[in-house]
Amino acid sequence: MTDAVQSADTVRPWIAIQTQALVRQRGHAWLLQGPSGLGQYSLALSLVRAWLCEAPQDGIACGTCASCHAIDVRTHADLIVLMPEIQMLQLGWPLSEKAQSEIDDKKRKPSKEIRVEAMRDAIEFAQRTSGRGRGKAVLVFPAEHMNTIAANTLLKTLEEPPGQVKFVLATESAHQLLPTIRSRCLGHVMHWPAQSESLAWLQAQGMDPALAIQALKAAGGRPEDAFDFLQSGRDVAVWSNLRMALSKGDTSIFKDWSIPQVIDAMLKLCHDLMAVQAQSAPRYLGEKSLGQSVQIAALSEWHRALVQALRTAEHPFNGGLMLEALVSQAKNTLNSTN
Repeated sequence: MTDAVQSADTVRPWIAIQTQALVRQRGHAWLLQGPSGLGQYSLALSLVRAWLCEAPQDGIACGTCASCHAIDVRTHADLIVLMPEIQMLQLGWPLSEKAQSEIDDKKRKPSKEIRVEAMRDAIEFAQRTSGRGRGKAVLVFPAEHMNTIAANTLLKTLEEPPGQVKFVLATESAHQLLPTIRSRCLGHVMHWPAQSESLAWLQAQGMDPALAIQALKAAGGRPEDAFDFLQSGRDVAVWSNLRMALSKGDTSIFKDWSIPQVIDAMLKLCHDLMAVQAQSAPRYLGEKSLGQSVQIAALSEWHRALVQALRTAEHPFNGGLMLEALVSQAKNTLNSTN
């Protein structure tokens, strides 16, 4: 998931409330955690903006001062962002001159993890004096993408932090972080916004109310995942026909979908079919669109296979052949009815 770049006046209401609460707390390091789609990156960036803002209002950055503008254009001298390079490029954050040169010269591809070289640059940055006089900030997202060496490098600074620097780490998988890193941060579990609040925000982004409802359902109630779903160009109407199409082995419903997106949809369908078997309400699809129940053993085997496929979904396989294999497997499973 990628978060849209936001300025102070477009901060999600549930993010603004959490920002106001966090800026009142004392400490030098925060760990924001929770499932995807709740706005970990949005909250981390909102928190950084508030720390560095020259005229914060009720704990929220003003959005108009020179500091806020510098963050908007990704040039703030007192902020360093640590992300996998591929994600930094997607979100418009500049790479170091050396890293950008290596990628431009095709010596290597953008990293999918937070590299130790970038972490060392951040630690050196943290030791320097604040350029704008409001302190310094380091934002790490997704924190679970630090490799072991990078994580240990950060740990030393968290143990003995410089006087004017604050850290915010955001993650969807806090359990993957070193226990010593977790213990040195103030923990914050992301809040789930109410459905009405999420729908109001989605519609404020110019989304059709009916599509917003469908996308929010498909995202399991996570508003930023719903936003990404609609922004990706995928047809949300596929959702209500997903079971029927897969039962027939129809691959055409996934036109222009990436393999990870296909696997995600299948995992959600599998989850809801298993939930119904356990007498629970489905989370992602309506009960009417789930159709007949499926043998629980077949669902369990399908789930294991999908999880395994997800681990290699980004590998350079033949996408068409992989899609056919996934849909064929889904067809066989979904026709194993009780």
